Amino acid sequence: MRTSPTAVPARRAVVPLLGSAALAVTGLLTAVPAGAAAGHPLSWTRSCAVDLTPGHAFCDALRVTDAVEHVSAQGVTPGATPSGFGPADLLSAYALPANGGAGQTVAIVDAYNDPKAGADMAVYRAQYGLPACTKASGCFKQVSQTGGSTLPANNAGWAGEISLDLDMVSAIAPRAHIILVEAKTASMANLGTAVNEAVKLGATEVSNSYGGSESATDTSYDTTYFDHPGVAVTASSGDSGYGVEYPAASRYVTAVGGTALTKTSNARGWKESVWSTSSTEGAGSGCSAYDAKPSWQTDSGCAKRTVADVSAVADPATGVAVYETYGASGWNVYGGTSVASPLIAAVYADAGAHTAAVPASVAYAHTSGLNDVTTGSTASCSPAYLCHAEVGYDGPTGLGTPNGLTAFTG
Repeated sequence: MRTSPTAVPARRAVVPLLGSAALAVTGLLTAVPAGAAAGHPLSWTRSCAVDLTPGHAFCDALRVTDAVEHVSAQGVTPGATPSGFGPADLLSAYALPANGGAGQTVAIVDAYNDPKAGADMAVYRAQYGLPACTKASGCFKQVSQTGGSTLPANNAGWAGEISLDLDMVSAIAPRAHIILVEAKTASMANLGTAVNEAVKLGATEVSNSYGGSESATDTSYDTTYFDHPGVAVTASSGDSGYGVEYPAASRYVTAVGGTALTKTSNARGWKESVWSTSSTEGAGSGCSAYDAKPSWQTDSGCAKRTVADVSAVADPATGVAVYETYGASGWNVYGGTSVASPLIAAVYADAGAHTAAVPASVAYAHTSGLNDVTTGSTASCSPAYLCHAEVGYDGPTGLGTPNGLTAFTG
C-alpha cells in the first residue's frame, strides 16, 4: 500500500488484498489488531477492505467494536450521551471557536452511497445541540461524482466513513454548508472526478479520508484532480504506520497525520502523542517516491514530498463519537486518520477564506499556532524524525495539531 524507502524494517499492512470488484460489492469489514489505551483495551475493524491495486483507494476509518457492544448493552438511545469524544471535547482540545464555519462550504469526497447520510447527520447534530443542516434548507447536498441526483451503489463499509466525515465537519464547523460527493467506485480516477465536482459546486474545503498505493501516475493525478488554488484540500496520511499513501503525498493537499488524544491536568487540559497501535497500525508518514517537494517544505530527510503536514486525533482508543445506521446500529466510536482529515478541513472552514494557493503552506509560516507533538513513534527509520515525534517537524504528526486558527488562516 505504501512506499517505505528508508524503513528499518519495511512493513506492509497485514489485512488481505481484495480485488476492486470484491471491494465494490461487499463493503467488507476487515479485522485489525486489538489496541489498548491506558487501562482501556479495545478492538476495532477497518470500515473498508484494503485494496493495494495501483490507482485504487480505500477509506482510513476504524470502527471500535467493544464500544458499540457496551453502548448497546446499556440501552443508550440517540437522546443519551454516547461514548467517544464529542464536539465540546474537540473544540476544547484544539482551542477552536464554537459555531464556526459560517460562509464556508466543506465537501466530503467518498466512494459509493450512504442512503442514511443526511438522516444520521441530523441525529448527531441534534444530540450535541448543533444547528440543523438539511437538504431542504440548502445547507446539505448529496450528489454523484458528476453532480447529479442518481447516486452510486450503497456500500456499508464506506457508509461508516461517510458518517464519520459528516459528523466531524458538523462538530468543528457547524455553521458551514456541507456537500457530500460520492464517487461511483473507489478508483482514484472516480474519486478525483468527485474532488473536481466538489470544487465546481463551490467547496472552499475538500476532505479526502482515503488513500492507496503510490504510483508513477500520481503526478498526473496531482494536476488533474488536486490542484485547486485557494481551496483547502485535506487527505488522510493512512493507518498502517510508517510509509506513504496517495493522495496524502500530493504537493497540493494538506497531508493529515494522527495522534492519540487524552485529557490531562496540564494547562492545556489535553495531551497528545503519535498514534501507533502496533508495527502495522498507526499514523502514516515518510517520503513520497514520486511527488516533488513543495517549496514551503524544507526538511532534509526527503528529496521529494514528506508526509505529514499537520495532524489531529486518530487513535481508535481515544476515538470520536459517530452516529451511523447503514451498516451499524446507532452510536459508534471511530478512529483512524479518517477522523483527522475532515476535522482539519473543518478547521480551515473555521479560519475563513484562503489566500494561499496551497493552504498547507500557511502552517509552515505559523508554527506557533500548533501544538507540537513530541512523544511517540511508529517504527525504526532513518532519519528518525520520519517516524518518531520530535520537537518541531516530524513525519507522523507534521508540525503539530491545531491550537486555534492561526496556522490555518490566510
